[in-house]
Amino acid sequence: MRYAARRKFDEPLISALRRSAEEYVTEDWAAVAKAINMRVNELGWRQRELAERSHVSQAIVRELQHHTVERRRSARTLEALSTTLGWHPQHLLAVLQNRTPPHPDEPADDGHELWSRLDALEQRLAEITDRLEDVQTSLATVVEHVKPKR
Repeated sequence: MRYAARRKFDEPLISALRRSAEEYVTEDWAAVAKAINMRVNELGWRQRELAERSHVSQAIVRELQHHTVERRRSARTLEALSTTLGWHPQHLLAVLQNRTPPHPDEPADDGHELWSRLDALEQRLAEITDRLEDVQTSLATVVEHVKPKR
């Protein structure tokens, strides 16, 4: 595909990925932490159990529960936690955006499914990139130690 045609095709996608300052300001991560903690207490679960059941790392669950790190999380992460906690898949996203969460029986918004999958892939690629950088650093160290002295 020619660059100009491809660029025109990608513009709606790129603009959808951009987030305004207002969107960041209106996010309420403290409310997400409170909702998760209340539900985990209701269910009698520990942090590790929520992490295992949702397939979300315990470090991320800890950060969310204790509201220690305020950064964008993938829609997939919030969806996995919502579903595991017995809520509608978009429950925590609604809490984050100060909206009334949908009822658990409401059909999920299929438009979010693609974004959730893309977010999950993006997160996984970032993890793979970090691991590759670690391997590269380790290999450089090994080569430096094995290299014959001149």
